[in-house]
Amino acid sequence: MTIDFSEYLSCLKADPEHPHAQALEASYHEAARVMSAQGLGHYLTGIRAMCGLNRGTDLVLTYVQEMPGVAKEVGEDIIPEVVSALMKLASHTSGTVVTLMMANMPLAASRLGDAEVLRGYLNLLHQLAGKAPRGLRPMMENMDELLSKLTLGGLRRWALWGAQAHARDLDGQMAYFGLQTESSRSVLQKERRGTLFVDNQRRLNFYLRALWARAFFMRPTSGDYESRQGLKPFVEDFQIHLPDAFDPWRGIAGIELYRAAAAHCAAHMVYTTQPLSAEQLSQAQMAFIGIFEDARVENLAIREFPGLKKLWLQFFTTPPGGDDDGERHPMMDLMMRLAQALLDADYRDAHPLINESAEDFRRVFAERAEDNRISWDAGVTFYNRVLQVIPLPSVRILESWPLPYRDDNRYVWAFDENLFLTRGTDYLPVSQQQVRRNVSVMEMVNELDCELAGDDAQEIWTLSTEFWLDQEGCTINELEGKEPVSDPYHYQEWDYHVQLYRPDWATVIERRQGRGDPERMDEILTKHKPVASRIRHLIDAMQPQGIVRRRGYEEGEELDLNAAVRAMIDIRRGIMPDPRINIRIDRHIRDLSLVVLMDLSQSTNEKVGIAEGEPGYADAPSILDLTREATGLLAWAIDSIGDNFAVHGFASDGRHDVQYYRFKDFNQPYDDHAKSRMAGMKGGLSTRMGAALRHAGWHLTQQSAKKRLVLVITDGEPADIDERDPQYLRHDAKKAVDDLRMLGIHTYCLTLDPQADRYVARIFGENSYSIVDHVQRLPERLPAVFAALTG
Repeated sequence: MTIDFSEYLSCLKADPEHPHAQALEASYHEAARVMSAQGLGHYLTGIRAMCGLNRGTDLVLTYVQEMPGVAKEVGEDIIPEVVSALMKLASHTSGTVVTLMMANMPLAASRLGDAEVLRGYLNLLHQLAGKAPRGLRPMMENMDELLSKLTLGGLRRWALWGAQAHARDLDGQMAYFGLQTESSRSVLQKERRGTLFVDNQRRLNFYLRALWARAFFMRPTSGDYESRQGLKPFVEDFQIHLPDAFDPWRGIAGIELYRAAAAHCAAHMVYTTQPLSAEQLSQAQMAFIGIFEDARVENLAIREFPGLKKLWLQFFTTPPGGDDDGERHPMMDLMMRLAQALLDADYRDAHPLINESAEDFRRVFAERAEDNRISWDAGVTFYNRVLQVIPLPSVRILESWPLPYRDDNRYVWAFDENLFLTRGTDYLPVSQQQVRRNVSVMEMVNELDCELAGDDAQEIWTLSTEFWLDQEGCTINELEGKEPVSDPYHYQEWDYHVQLYRPDWATVIERRQGRGDPERMDEILTKHKPVASRIRHLIDAMQPQGIVRRRGYEEGEELDLNAAVRAMIDIRRGIMPDPRINIRIDRHIRDLSLVVLMDLSQSTNEKVGIAEGEPGYADAPSILDLTREATGLLAWAIDSIGDNFAVHGFASDGRHDVQYYRFKDFNQPYDDHAKSRMAGMKGGLSTRMGAALRHAGWHLTQQSAKKRLVLVITDGEPADIDERDPQYLRHDAKKAVDDLRMLGIHTYCLTLDPQADRYVARIFGENSYSIVDHVQRLPERLPAVFAALTG
């Protein structure tokens, strides 16, 4: 079917006499050469959309001429998204600016080099249209210089810094985005990366083709939106994905990093003939197997091309420099030395386990070099042996592999179709998620094969009523083996370096801990009965209920006779009377919602006032025990008065996994179920306080109380395994407190750290914290703490 191109150019009155008719026709034929029929249809639809915007003919002409170049660089699938982005931007800015954006689109496509990265660029433009509309035009006029020096992540940080700094200064906004100010040049230089992928992609293609005489497809990834580290290299869908920029590492140039990373990924693709099975393996075991698999493919490549050994070995022999190498976990140091021993046969380590493992692997490699099962066997063997020498660190530490050129090894593994290691079961398709059903007793008895539901169970059955099992000594519902998985909650996080929020940076997952004996919480009341009574009387006297009459208002429910008489006297004397002659009646009722938020990090397991190994260490109370006692006393007192409250806790394992525990919710009574959960609380992991505070605040916003409070009980400062800067999480916690205050939610901190003066006042405010110097007296201090909290 012949397409009449002029039909799509109705707004230009396209005819043979049109001054741009030939150029438009040439652009159309160029589009027909580089696009499929479907892509060409999207292209023509976009022309009609540009005409419908009524933003001038220049926009339509620019689109017709420039879009084929964009499709040639990153593929035709991006065309509908570019058209949609331009239509959205047209409602925020002028047609001239939208035309400049379209004119720069081929430049952005060629410099960014990937459709996914270009989508991030379009999102950035839309974000700037709302935050810094005056800066878009000068930014577009300098886009060539910006994209020649910055990655997408660097451009994003540079632009958002200027938008934040000049939010209300329109002239300063234009000067900043026009690269006319010192601050603009300074931030540009700070965000400038060492070696850009787009400048070296062609030579890297030639480099790999010269080695293996075959073509390898390489794509850039932009993972440095929030940090200047970028993404690890990885191989997926038979394509090599490399970071869009590499900074020098220990004095090694960025181009050397690219050669090493490209050659390593290509070696995986050449020498991996079948994937390894990941069934019944932990992530730690997979990490050790990955070290041996990396060594296998690298040694195979070195056997064909001996010069590659020098390229890869320099990352082990170059001495550390700068701040890229902090103090590593002993296990990570051992793994680095093992990787070097596997690569260099002349290397001898001080630890005999490394030398023995390397020699065993080389002996098997000489016989079965093409079989990647030798990596599986060697990795599992080394894992079992090394655990007897050094304790295993967390998975987050194992994932922070310090060699920048090695990929994440996803290419070498074969996973079960329902197994997502980087996601949870909450990300499974709805059709594959577990179903929870309430069933009848007879259905449960007649059809149930196993009372325990595991990860592979298709359905989880519960009874509406309790059904007691004599042999097990409990009910069927109590044998339920799997708690429901909560939806992930994403919260922003404050980066004090750039003074901007990191959107959706921390992920909070609500979980449940095990249960304990509820009588344990009742024993706390018996142990501290005088203190509990004092807490209850103090809270009850905080805000008396009843009717209060207040005089001196211009409007009110009753007339103040004495004030009215004085006003009449003043009128007779010719003096302006006081109009405040009414009485206002206030009905005081208790309207309070409170969240007791407990820090349940690993440090709460430490004993109080006694060192390990000293007499009586086993019987000494831990910080967690004292936290449980304090929370139990407070919960009993508030429940006796009738106030609305919840008891929650938190711990974290990096920003992707902030674990939030709900021991008692607002709508739940303080009964044996809540007490059993509080009795079974355990401590572990780290303290990412800001995300937990925001999530506790979200729960409080669901309550209609006039006064909403968060009482944080912690034994130390905010910290987490993925943040080395000790100030980062402190600033974020302070920002979280400020954010809650803007929502009308007050916060108070009860800290058990004697050195907390250094940071807790900056986070919560001068009068919003209390330090318990002698932690044994924690229950006795609660009345004064609660008085300051609710007074």
